[in-house]
Order: sequence, then C-alpha cells, then structure tokens
Amino acid sequence: MRKQFLLLAGITFLCLPGMALAQPEKPAAAPSADETAIRENAAAYGAAFNKRDAPALAALWSPEAVYTNRLTGEQVVGQAAIAKQIESQLKAAGKMKLEVVVEKVEFVSPNVAIERGTTRFIPEKGAPDESNYTAIEVKRDGRWLLDRVTEDAKPAIPVAREKLQQLAWLVGSWQDENPGEHLETECHWSRNETFLILAFKASVAGRTQMAGIQVIGYDAANKQFRSWVFDSDGGFGEALWQQKGKLWFIHQKGTLADGRSSSAVNIIRQLDDNAFTWQSTNREIHGRIEPNVDEVRMTRQSK
Repeated sequence: MRKQFLLLAGITFLCLPGMALAQPEKPAAAPSADETAIRENAAAYGAAFNKRDAPALAALWSPEAVYTNRLTGEQVVGQAAIAKQIESQLKAAGKMKLEVVVEKVEFVSPNVAIERGTTRFIPEKGAPDESNYTAIEVKRDGRWLLDRVTEDAKPAIPVAREKLQQLAWLVGSWQDENPGEHLETECHWSRNETFLILAFKASVAGRTQMAGIQVIGYDAANKQFRSWVFDSDGGFGEALWQQKGKLWFIHQKGTLADGRSSSAVNIIRQLDDNAFTWQSTNREIHGRIEPNVDEVRMTRQSK
C-alpha cells in the first residue's frame, strides 16, 4: 500500500499535458524538394555572407524584393538597392559571422512560400546579435528567391523559462526501482517552455491504481516555483517550492476526492542527470498525522 499513501499525499513532481501519458509521436514527413531548396538557400546566404561574397548574396533576392527592418524602421526596395546595402554591410562587418536558422517553411501556393527563422550575427568577441525574420519566397524559373523580408527584434526570454531551467533535468521518462509496484512519470515543456507539465501513473501488479498531472511554473511576484497537481480520482493540490542546497522542499496543501484536506512536505534530491530521490514527510489528512513515505529512487528511462 506504499504507493497509495504516496498518492494520497499528492504527488508533486512529475508530468505531461492531459490526463494520459505521452503517446509516441508520428515520425515527421520528409521535407519536399521545394522546402529543401529554400532551406539550402538560407544556408547558402549565411555561407556567402561569411565569405563576403556580395554578388552571391544579391543573387538570392528577386528583382522587386523589399527588405524591412522593424528594429530601425529602414526599408530597402529593389534588388539593386539591396545589393548596395549588402556591400556596405559587408564592409562594416569586420570578422563578424552570420548564422541563419530556418524554423518553419509554409507554402501558400506552389510558387510562394513563407519562411520564418532567426539570424545570429556573431562578433569575434562578445554576445551574438539575434533577430527574427519572416521571408516571403517566390519561385521563378525553377529558383526560389527572397521577395519580401521583414526583420524584427527577437523577443526576450520569458522570466519563467529562464528560471525553470533549474528543473529542466526533470524532462523525460522516469520510473522507480521497486519490483511489483511501479511509479512512472513523464515530463515535458509546455508551449514556449514557460511551464513544466508532468504526468504520473502508479500501478500494482501491472494494474493502474491512479494517474494524474502536475504543472510547475514560476511565480514572478513571490520569486519562487509554484505547482498544481490533479489526480484521476478528483483530488487536487497546490504547492510552493523552496531550494536548500541540493534539496527541493515542496510544501503542498490539497483536497482529496472525498473533500478531506491534505498536506505534506515532499523532498526531491537530484543524484545525477539520470537519477533522483523523492520522499514525503510531515503528512496530514484532515488534521490526522500520517506516516512518512520512505525515500523512492527514480531512474531515467529516456529523455
């Protein structure tokens, strides 16, 4: 019954979106020949910049191309004007390198595509200068050319995402080491990596006893982590996280499915990249003291 006590206390450390464990993703379809060509053009643009090859860069733009820089308000119209701008840019670049990362390519029609990505100007010393870009590509005479390009500031990394990197090691699949009784968890990032979402499942002799989810976020007002847990029986809880050295103390209060209150202090200790321990202490259910849950060792199954 060890797992049942553990779950009644309210597990607060593992995750997935929704009430079920993650399903295997379907393999991504191979990019089309046109998408491959657009991505190769982006790589060629970076290579030509780094070689200071102005004619090769200009040749990747259409004759009527328009470049808009929303950071400066600058707009350049026509391939000839863009070529002049490129020459000036290369002269001022010094030993700076350019890296172009294509994030997405969408096709509006067989001859028009929208490309989105990031540019990184990397100086010999100092931090890279990054920006986002959106490019409308047109296909002419079998070649994909830049027709409308808009460059914008790269959004600042949300505070929550930056702070949660402290718990990024939780991402992946985990399982305890007890025979017969199994606690399985899956953890992954939410969209924009501003929350960690965990799913857990406890089973005995191969039969699921309970499942649920937990969401971990950063409370910017109180400057600490906060989490919410929901189990398949209808119980729920909320917790505040406190770090002391290598330990995380998770102070949780919740409501069981039958309406009784519960509380506990759960403790996580990361042993290395592939193992951690979890235990539950100071447990109470509706004011009645409950036994502590012994330390459970969790090992990584996959990332």
